[in-house]
Amino acid sequence: MSIESQSGSELSNEALAELVKQSIPKHVAIIMDGNGRWAQAQGKPRVVGHKAGVKTVRRAVSMAREMGIGSLTLFAFSSENWRRPEKEVSLLMELFFTVLQREIKLLDKNGVRLNIIGDISRFSARLQKQIAAAMEKTANNTGLILNVAANYGGRWDIVQAAQTLAKKVESGEMTSSQFTEEALSQHLSMQNQPEVDLMIRTGGDFRISNFVLWQAAYAELVFTDVLWPDFDEQAFKDAVAVFATRQRRFGLTGSQIETLQAE
Repeated sequence: MSIESQSGSELSNEALAELVKQSIPKHVAIIMDGNGRWAQAQGKPRVVGHKAGVKTVRRAVSMAREMGIGSLTLFAFSSENWRRPEKEVSLLMELFFTVLQREIKLLDKNGVRLNIIGDISRFSARLQKQIAAAMEKTANNTGLILNVAANYGGRWDIVQAAQTLAKKVESGEMTSSQFTEEALSQHLSMQNQPEVDLMIRTGGDFRISNFVLWQAAYAELVFTDVLWPDFDEQAFKDAVAVFATRQRRFGLTGSQIETLQAE
């Protein structure tokens, strides 16, 4: 299914190229949904879908670099995913470890900085060590920032930031009046990156599933029924093109935005 513009008409290749050129989001977040259903539709185990999804991650990273997107955040494993069958969770953890080992050299070669966000304390010591090593290896890269959300939840992110500030208030390091939105945002995951401009969800569901709740407060939302393993370069471009057609008002009126753009 093609992603369509707000008017409902399908974008031509020429219009698509021009829209993508005109407006590139600084930060894109993707809920990668549909791996299991993709595999089941082919009569294969769900883990096959997760492995196919890894190839799509590679394509998405390449496309983000090509389009000049500064930050790409991928929802790999939510804090709610622990409720899945134990065998599937175990396979996902092993896949995560294997992918880190295999992909980190390529990411480093392409100047990508890997940033794992989430509560990794629940992961095995082996995986935590691998995560630390991967992040350290790419820490000085200046290209695309690839945020991988693992054991992550938007509510957790806000709570851990609030707890950090509460401790500072308790210790006298800051006053309660200094507990502001700006102060809180400085203690969230990805605090030194732009807020999310575009959030994409594949797989056909229409919800954000506790993903980057604070950072995506003003994000444009694009939902597609394409399953994640089938989310190719064209689908990514289509989503960015839809973003380019949206007028982002941030609380202002359309006429105010037009006036500002004309100045």
